[in-house]
Amino acid sequence: MMLLKLIPRSVCLKLLAAGLCFSSLSVQASAERVISLSPHLTELAYAAGMGDKLIAASDYSDYPQQAKKLERVASWQGLNLERILALKPDLVLSWRGGNPQKSLDQMTHLGLNIFYSDPNSIQSIADNLIKLAEYSPHPEQAHAAAADILAKRQALKDQYARPGKPPVNVFLQFSTQPLFSTSGTTIQSEVVSLCGGHNIFADSPVPWPQVSREQVLTRKPQAIIISGDEAQVKIVKTFWHGQLDVPVITVPENWFNRSGPRIMLAAEVICQKLSQISSTS
Repeated sequence: MMLLKLIPRSVCLKLLAAGLCFSSLSVQASAERVISLSPHLTELAYAAGMGDKLIAASDYSDYPQQAKKLERVASWQGLNLERILALKPDLVLSWRGGNPQKSLDQMTHLGLNIFYSDPNSIQSIADNLIKLAEYSPHPEQAHAAAADILAKRQALKDQYARPGKPPVNVFLQFSTQPLFSTSGTTIQSEVVSLCGGHNIFADSPVPWPQVSREQVLTRKPQAIIISGDEAQVKIVKTFWHGQLDVPVITVPENWFNRSGPRIMLAAEVICQKLSQISSTS
């Protein structure tokens, strides 16, 4: 039987300021058998209160801890369509940016319910959580998670805005050979802007441009941001030795590269470190 799920008053009051509170959700039964085809979607599903309904996921779905136990039905090589069909999901969480469209179309033609998620901003992550609330047995959890993300964004904006001060020029470096960066249309670039920085390749006409040493040096970055650990810092410093001597900010890869709730953890680290750089410049 389909039930009308009401958001508790206490949660609704917290969400009101964010404009996320509704008197009720649409009349729809929550999904009982859910498959996630991307690590960021696995994280979103758990954040939305759907963890107990997940029956399979993609490779690298490793957060939260219980996600590691899920059966794997997707990888960089493609989707195990036969196994997905055998599991009889009533909801498949998919990612156009990483899942083959042909396989997604096949599943649609076969009657599977496909949820598409391609968030490229903090707002769109929150929006995805709100949409997932319609399928969640705990919709209030999804709404609360969305409100939390937006509240954290506002708090960082209030704390680290630099009115009247020039932003810190930042090079977002995602590899060394070849050199790749990102444009202003991505969530990673949004985080830099939120923290009072300026992505030196924000004006790129493509989302993930391959760039040259000369292009980077010409734009005179004051900091480099990478996703990884201290081992990667050494590699980056060796790569730029004698040409570019600026602080290298490192952020855990799974925080920064996935469009999920943990992007706000990455934002907190970047904001703090960029603030330290700006105070000495």
